[in-house]
Amino acid sequence: MLFDTTYKIIKHDSNGVYKDRGSKFLAFAHPIQNETEVKSKIIALKKEHTGAVHFCYAYRLGEDKALYRINDDGEPSGSAGKPIYNVILSHDLTNCLIVVVRYFGGTLLGVPGLINAYKNAALEAIANNSIEEKAILNTYLLKFNYEQQSAVSKMLKDCAAEKIEYGFEGISPTVKFSIKKSMLNQFDQHIKDLYQIELKNLT
Repeated sequence: MLFDTTYKIIKHDSNGVYKDRGSKFLAFAHPIQNETEVKSKIIALKKEHTGAVHFCYAYRLGEDKALYRINDDGEPSGSAGKPIYNVILSHDLTNCLIVVVRYFGGTLLGVPGLINAYKNAALEAIANNSIEEKAILNTYLLKFNYEQQSAVSKMLKDCAAEKIEYGFEGISPTVKFSIKKSMLNQFDQHIKDLYQIELKNLT
């Protein structure tokens, strides 16, 4: 979100299981970075679980949590993908995919039963994981004069800059670095004290 300074992710793959009237719901939670990973995870699950009838999933991507998708994979609309996605929302997760694989047990569960099953399978997968909170970073490239080397170094230290990488543009030194979004007000004050610089936002 616009004013968030952190985001939450799951740290590793994890599984969950829920059973109801013969049907078995296997949940798989995965940390992901892009939609290509989503496709590869689902393809792998379909190869592993050839006897399953549904592969329902939901995911959310990005530090701003703006990209998401819900898929019921043939289950009644809103009965599978949405309850899975609601688990992601309730834990405020991003860069997270949850796939729930259903083995049909011969008894129809109805929409309320399906919602309950997909939700609880997803919840167990998250319960078997670890959630990590990470800082949102803004990345910059700063071009400066040699005489400002000490002032730039002080600014980077005071702002707890990360991913520092020095270089050159022509004869001018440059530094590429990341600043936590929570430190941007302090960063702005430091930048005002520097002169004859070029600052590019690479975020």
